[in-house]
Amino acid sequence: RPPAPMKLRDSPSACPSLWRSLPCPPAELRLDLPGGVWAGPDVPVCGRWWESSPGAWTGVLGGRVWTLRQDPDRLWYTVYGEEEEEDGRPAEAAKPDGAETDQILRDYFQLDVGLSALYCAWGAADPLFRKVAGDFPGVRVLRQDPVECLLSFICTSNNHISRITAMIERLCQAFGRRLCRLDARPFHAFPSLSALAGADAEARLRALGFGYRAKFVSGSARAIVEGLGAEGLHRLRAAPYAEARRVLCALPGVGAKVADCVCLMALDKAEAVPVDTHVWRIARQRYGAALGGRSLTPRAHQEIGDFFRGLWGPRAGWAQAV
Repeated sequence: RPPAPMKLRDSPSACPSLWRSLPCPPAELRLDLPGGVWAGPDVPVCGRWWESSPGAWTGVLGGRVWTLRQDPDRLWYTVYGEEEEEDGRPAEAAKPDGAETDQILRDYFQLDVGLSALYCAWGAADPLFRKVAGDFPGVRVLRQDPVECLLSFICTSNNHISRITAMIERLCQAFGRRLCRLDARPFHAFPSLSALAGADAEARLRALGFGYRAKFVSGSARAIVEGLGAEGLHRLRAAPYAEARRVLCALPGVGAKVADCVCLMALDKAEAVPVDTHVWRIARQRYGAALGGRSLTPRAHQEIGDFFRGLWGPRAGWAQAV
C-alpha cells in the first residue's frame, strides 16, 4: 500500500527533533518580504516555494521537500523523507544528514556572501539605491540548479507569474519523480533532462498548455543531452560570464534576458544584469543613461548591463534584485 500522507510541520514546536537551524540575522536574509528572495525577474523562484502557513515556506530543493521558518536571528528548517511512518515521523533511512542539509541551505542562499556590507557599498555608490534599500533588507540571489532554472525561465516568455507557476507545477507532476505527500498535497522533483528530451515530450507539453514554449523546453533539453550534458551546464559556473552567456543563447528559446537570468541565478555570474524594457526605462529615466537607441537590441542589453556593472560593481546583478 502507498505510504500515508505526512503532516506538514509548520514550526519547530511540531517535532522539535526534526528541525535544525542556522545563524542568520534579518539583514542577511528576509523570507517574509513580498517579491523579495522568493521572486526573480518575472518568475517565481525555481524550487516552487509557497507560504504553507503564516511565516512558514515549503518547497522542493535538491530532490527533497523542505519547510523553512525564520526567527530574529536564526533560519529554521525541516526536511521530509520520501518514505515516512504512519505517525508522520521519518523512517530511519529517510533521515537526512544534518551537516549535509546545513550545507545545501548555505549554498542555496549563498550565506557566505555578506549582504550588509554589499548594501553599504551599493548605497555609497548610488543615492537611488540608498533611498529604496531600507524598505528591502535581506534580498539575496539564490543559487539554483542550472537545469531547473534554465527550463523554468524558458516558460516565462510572454507570460505572467500565476500562469508560469501553474505551468511549472504541471511540468513537474507530468514528468518529475513523486517525492511525497504533505497533508495529501503531492510534491514532485523537477524533471530530468532525459524525461523532457523524449520523442513525445513536446506533444505532451503542448497538451499541458505550454503552447509554442513546448518546442523550446523539449528542444533545449534535447540540445543539452546531445551536447554539453547536465554536467557541462554545471561546469559553466567556472566559465567566464561572456562564454556562459554565449553557450546559453545558442539554445532554443533562450535570448539575452533569459541567458542573463540563468547566469545570475544558477551559474555564479553575480555581474549578470538581466535587462528588459522595464530595466531599460529605469536606466534612461532615473539614471539619465542615454543607452540602447530606440529598441532593446543585443547591443543595448550589453550597454545597459555595462552601465549598471560600472555603477554597482562585480555583484551588480544582486543589486538589481533589490
